[in-house]
Amino acid sequence: MKVSAVRQALLLIALALVPAIGEAIYFRNKVSWQAPIPASELVTVAQAQSWGDTVIWVDARPSEEFDRDYIPGAISLNEDRWNELLPQFLGQWSPERKVVVYCSAQSCNASREVAKRLRDEAQLKNVFVLDGGWEGWLKNKR
Repeated sequence: MKVSAVRQALLLIALALVPAIGEAIYFRNKVSWQAPIPASELVTVAQAQSWGDTVIWVDARPSEEFDRDYIPGAISLNEDRWNELLPQFLGQWSPERKVVVYCSAQSCNASREVAKRLRDEAQLKNVFVLDGGWEGWLKNKR
C-alpha cells in the first residue's frame, strides 16, 4: 500500500511539472522576475532627448556590445569594469547634468543595477533608466 501511494504521489508531481516546464520555456523572455522600475526613475527616449546637452548617456551593456554601436556621446559604464570605467564617467559628470542609463532592452537588468550603484555608491541624483533600453533607442531613432 505504501509503495503504491508513493508512486501515485510521484506521478502527480510529474504530471504537474509538465505544464509548468512548458509554460516556463514558452514565457522565458516574456516574464520579468524583478519589480518594475518606479516611474520616477524611468525616462523615455523623447524625454531624454528633450534634455539636450544636459544628458550624460551611460551604456551599461558589455564592452563588446558598446564597441559595436552606442548612442552618440554615450559613456561605457558596466558592472564588469566598474572600477576602471567609473573615473572616466565622473570626469564628465557635473551636478546639473542628468544621467540616463541603458542596456540591451527593458528586460535587461544591467541598466537598473548601474543606475542603483550611481545613486547609492557615487551619491548621484538625477539618474534615470531608459525605457526600452538600446532597443527602444533604435526604434525611436528611425
